[in-house]
Amino acid sequence: MAYDLIVIGGGPAGYVAAIRAAQLGKNVACVEADRAGGTCLNWGCIPTKALLKNAELYHTLRHKAAEFGLKIDGLSYDWSAVVGRSRKVSGRLAGGIEFLLKKNKVDYIKGSGSIEGLGKVSVAAADGSTQILETQHILIATGCKSRGLPLLPFNGTSVISSKEAMVLATQPKELVIIGAGAIGVEFAYIYNAFGTKVTLVEMLPRILPVEDDEVGETLEKSLIKQGIRCLTNTKITAAADLGDHVEITVEGPKENGVIRADICLVAIGIQPVLPSGMQPALTERGYIQIGARYETSLPGVYAAGDITGPPWLAHTASFEAVQAVEGLYLHGHTPRKVKNFPGCTYCHPQVASVGKTERELKAAGIAYKVGKIPFIAIGKAIASGESEGFAKLLFGKVHGELLGAHLIGENATELIAEMGLALDQELTAEEIHATIHAHPTMSEVIHEAALAAEGHAIHV
Repeated sequence: MAYDLIVIGGGPAGYVAAIRAAQLGKNVACVEADRAGGTCLNWGCIPTKALLKNAELYHTLRHKAAEFGLKIDGLSYDWSAVVGRSRKVSGRLAGGIEFLLKKNKVDYIKGSGSIEGLGKVSVAAADGSTQILETQHILIATGCKSRGLPLLPFNGTSVISSKEAMVLATQPKELVIIGAGAIGVEFAYIYNAFGTKVTLVEMLPRILPVEDDEVGETLEKSLIKQGIRCLTNTKITAAADLGDHVEITVEGPKENGVIRADICLVAIGIQPVLPSGMQPALTERGYIQIGARYETSLPGVYAAGDITGPPWLAHTASFEAVQAVEGLYLHGHTPRKVKNFPGCTYCHPQVASVGKTERELKAAGIAYKVGKIPFIAIGKAIASGESEGFAKLLFGKVHGELLGAHLIGENATELIAEMGLALDQELTAEEIHATIHAHPTMSEVIHEAALAAEGHAIHV
C-alpha cells in the first residue's frame, strides 16, 4: 500500500505532523523506534516535570511547613516511588498519543526508519524483520540526543545523560552536573531538593546563559541559597571515570582543583539523530538543511523539529510540523517559520522568556525602555509564600511595542503565554496594562510591569 506521507519519528514534531496530515484526509504512517511521544514525552519534558513536582513538594514541606502553620513529623520519601511516578506519567501519555494516532487512522509502525530511495522507507523492527513502504512524501522528524563530553564519554552508570538521570535506581550522595542550561539546572534542583550534594559547572559567565543576564544572576543566587554549588566561568581541564566515582578537575574564579562525585551528569547540549539511508544536505553543524517550505535537498523529503537545528523545543517542533504538513496539503498555504517562541526552565523559582534580551537589543542598537516589577509587590505572591523573583518587560522606545519579556518566579512558565501573544501582536505597554488582569493573581506582575515601563507603577 502506498502512503501519501510517511513520518519518520514519533515525537512532538512527528506525531503532530502525522495527525495533522490525517486530518487533511491523507493516508499516513508514523514510524517510531521507541514509544510514541519521542524523547520529550518519554525521556524529557514530561517525566522531568513529574520529578520536578515531587521535588518542589518535598522541598516545600521540608522548608516552608512551619510558615504555613503545618507540623510534619518524620517526613521522608521513597526514591523508587518518586521515579516510578514519573515513569507512570510518561507511560500514560505515550498511550494517549498512540490512541490519538489510531483515532485519526494513522498507521503507527514500530521500528527504525531509513530512506532507501525516493518515495521508499525501510522499517527495521526490533525482531530483525524489515519492510519497505512506499509513499509520495516523507517527513523526517527524528529529533536529537544528548551530546557527550570527549573527556568523559557516557557509560550509563557513573557518567550519564539526562535519560539515565530520570531513572537512577539509587539516589547519588554527590552529583556533579556539567552544563548549566535548562536541563542541567532542572536536574540540579531535583536532586538537591532530595538531599544530594550537587555541583553545577558552567564554562560561561552565568547559568542559563541564553536568558536575560539579570535573570541568570538572580537564579544563581537562589540556587546557591538552596545549597547548590554553582561554578560559573569554569573550565574542565581533566576528567576521570574511576568506576565507583568520577573526578573532575576544574579551573575558574570560584574553585580550582578536583571535584569528586558518585555520578557525573553531562548536560552540555544535544546533537542530531539522522535516519540512515539516503542523506539530505546538512548544515555546518550537522542538522538537516531545509528551505522555505521545510523541504530538504531530496525530492519529496521534508524535515521539521529539532533535527533542523535550534531552538530545540517541543512546542516549536510541533509548530514546524504543522506548518510543513499544511504547506504540503493546504492549497495556497505559505508555511511559516518560528519567529517568537517561549523558553522555559522549570526549576524553582521558574524562569521563562520570549523575544529579545537587553543584551541583544543593545548589540543591535535598538532603543528600548524597561518595565520591571518584583513579585513581592504582588498580593497573590505574598499570600502564596512565593514572592521571589521579578518580571521584566522590554518595549521599543520609538513605537512602544513589546520586544521581550523575562520572568523569574512562581508560575513564570504559565505567565509567559500572555507575553508570547503580546509579542506576536506587537502590543504596547499601554495596551497590556489597559487589559484588566484579575486580582489577586500572579498575572498582575505583568500588568504592573507594563505600567512601570511608562513610569506609572502603582504598587512599588
